[in-house]
Amino acid sequence: MSIASVSAKPLSHLPAKRGSSRFTTKGTSRVRVMMLRQKNPGGQKKSFDGTGEPLYLGIDFGTSGARYALVDKQGAIHSEGKRTYPPVGRVTNWASSWREALFHLLGDIPATYRPSISSISIDGTSATTLIIDRNNGGILAGPYLYNESFADALPAVESIAPANHTVCSGSSTLCKLVSWWNSSSAGLSSRDSAILMHQSDWLLWLLHGEYGVSDYNNTLKVGYDPEIDSYPSWLMSQPYAYMLPSVRAPGAPIGSIKEDVRAQFGFPKNCVVCTGTTDSIAAFLAARTTEPGKAVTSLGSTLAIKLLSNARVDDARFGVYSHRLDDMWLVGGASNTGGAVLRQLFTDDQLVALSHEIDPSVPSLLDYYPLPKRGERFPVSDPNMMPRLQPRPESDTAYLHGILESIARIEAKGYNLLKELGASMVEEVLTAGGGARNDKWTAIRGRVLGVPVRKAEQTEAAYGTALLALKGANTSH
Repeated sequence: MSIASVSAKPLSHLPAKRGSSRFTTKGTSRVRVMMLRQKNPGGQKKSFDGTGEPLYLGIDFGTSGARYALVDKQGAIHSEGKRTYPPVGRVTNWASSWREALFHLLGDIPATYRPSISSISIDGTSATTLIIDRNNGGILAGPYLYNESFADALPAVESIAPANHTVCSGSSTLCKLVSWWNSSSAGLSSRDSAILMHQSDWLLWLLHGEYGVSDYNNTLKVGYDPEIDSYPSWLMSQPYAYMLPSVRAPGAPIGSIKEDVRAQFGFPKNCVVCTGTTDSIAAFLAARTTEPGKAVTSLGSTLAIKLLSNARVDDARFGVYSHRLDDMWLVGGASNTGGAVLRQLFTDDQLVALSHEIDPSVPSLLDYYPLPKRGERFPVSDPNMMPRLQPRPESDTAYLHGILESIARIEAKGYNLLKELGASMVEEVLTAGGGARNDKWTAIRGRVLGVPVRKAEQTEAAYGTALLALKGANTSH
């Protein structure tokens, strides 16, 4: 069954074996909350009669906040909600913020739905990494965020990995692991009990309690090879190989939810926790597209592109990598450009008002490379690249137009690069993330890319992760 049709059957595109608005809350909460209306994909409210219809929970941990979606076996959404993290300058402990957001979100789910939640899955940002003590669950190092570069580890990684491998990038999970391993803080005592976890692995661990379980999407950037379903020998021969997690397919059942969590929130005893995926892949799954040449661009705080291709393409020189998806490959990369830059320069109200004044049929002559700070990953992998946001015209509308068009050019350069490297040619682009709501930007991107661009029917990664939870529930039964 393709992801375009959701039913009670497992989702066949995942191989069975392939192992914002700002609202302030009162009290001590460090997160902000906005509850979204309950709806289904067709826009009609879905009633709940209390008879215990199985529901499936997906939670997306993106770069700026966390969101949940609760769906039934037909894919209809019963409830959604979100929490945003504190502003970056105020975050001193990312892990604590994520944990708090997770448990606040679980509490935000209407109590009438919780006894019917059959399974849970969580996605996280790619290559966001923690080093955990398997003896007590303490954090030995990190979190190392998705966009943090560890160039000090590159020579060691490049000496063991094949040329231009996905791990040969300073922001790869393996570089983060090697940097920690070689650091003075990684003492012998902490090394012995250390285990690597990705962001979604750790959040899921808070719910199921089993150390060392991940999925083959998250582990790609630590060196896992989805084509042979294992870690390669060049990686397993390293002294830190024991720290690598076991790997299952995204959406595979891990185990029952911990009793204390189950009792706290009123989940059923048979609620299953399933492996997750990365946020950009979850957004692709939400769009439910299955044909080569179809692509999804996620326009959130960053820009991530994913293209269904008949050929696998991996080239660390350009930050290009491939995830397996059934008998095809999901090829793409993630740029540091995106909505984070826009939020540094404009308020939400300004973005709406100024976008309304833009004529998307007229090309902007302004040539920028919008980045929130130093460093780019894709389509150029350069940790020293500086943002280029000058000159600034007197007109704020013209300035925003230039930035939106420049981001579109980066997106087009990304798809063109994939084609040059051997991937299928892009034929249509669906859009996920907050940027999908900006119709003027969509029109600009369609002109710059030269292919149809439209908003995906479902645009939230949480929805795609809920489909993984659905798949996991059916696998476990």
